[in-house]
Amino acid sequence: MTAKASPRAASVTRRTMLGAAAAGAAAAAAASGPALALDCSVGPPQHDKGPRVFMDMDQVELDAAYDQAMYAPLRLEVLARTADNSELARRRLGPPRREAYGPTDVEKLDIFRTKRAKAPIFVFIHGGAWLAGEAKNYAYPAEMFVNAGAHYVVPDFIAIGAANGDLRVMADQVRRAIAWTYKNAASFDGDADRLYVGGHSSGGHLCGVAMVTDWQRDFGLPENTVKGGACMSGMYDLKPVRLSKRGTYVKFTDEMEQAMSSQRQLELIRAPLVVTYGTNETPEFQRQNREFAAAVKAAGKPVELIEASSYNHFEMMESVGNPYGPNGRAALALMKLSSA
Repeated sequence: MTAKASPRAASVTRRTMLGAAAAGAAAAAAASGPALALDCSVGPPQHDKGPRVFMDMDQVELDAAYDQAMYAPLRLEVLARTADNSELARRRLGPPRREAYGPTDVEKLDIFRTKRAKAPIFVFIHGGAWLAGEAKNYAYPAEMFVNAGAHYVVPDFIAIGAANGDLRVMADQVRRAIAWTYKNAASFDGDADRLYVGGHSSGGHLCGVAMVTDWQRDFGLPENTVKGGACMSGMYDLKPVRLSKRGTYVKFTDEMEQAMSSQRQLELIRAPLVVTYGTNETPEFQRQNREFAAAVKAAGKPVELIEASSYNHFEMMESVGNPYGPNGRAALALMKLSSA
């Protein structure tokens, strides 16, 4: 099933508006001097076409296709806003309960509790290109989930540098955070039988990995430990990622590429998925999400694909906390909840 968040106008898109804004800014800069210069260009830099590396893309184009900064000129403003809104959420809800799910300093998670008894649980896996990110800056969706009657859990986990370039170390921590949440749900009045997982960007990739986890074999938990997954703007086949500049800090091997590509292990999916992306994300992130959803559907698994018109990558991230935005609405629907 495919749903579109809103119709996209044929003649005016956000990209054309950005282009017009950039043109106007350039004209103003030319008239007023370098102090007013503004770069709102999107896509790879101008260059002479090089040898094809993946599909019809050369190295410059492939690198840009896995760098959201090239397609979101106002990304820093969005990141600053979500960090500020996370602080506001803590002020309104109170500090989260902080628990350790593993032995190392980083293996901790934040729990924002709802007042509803034996409530469902949403575990959110943050993004950051596998390089960075902290749970404290992803508290902004907590109000939406808590007000809708769900506990909101966001774990911290190792960055790729500290993991010596091995995504499997990161994925293992995320899986253990989910397992801890299931086993300890009663301690915060959560319903372990209504545990859902979501993630955005590199967190969307890790959400996909979580959804193809053999929970019974690896953790002694029920096969259907996770009742649904929201894979938001993620990556599910790592071959092109390995060929991109991300391969300079992820130390890919053939085994890692295979193990961390959820699209190659669809037989392990045991719960419904919703897959989302924005039409102003990079071409590769759009393709990855479309093809993952198509592959899940072809495998006979329940999946919904949501294409959000005129959203870039960081706007999709911000929408996780908006019950009327593409990701917030999708997460609540997956859990069969409505906004308060």
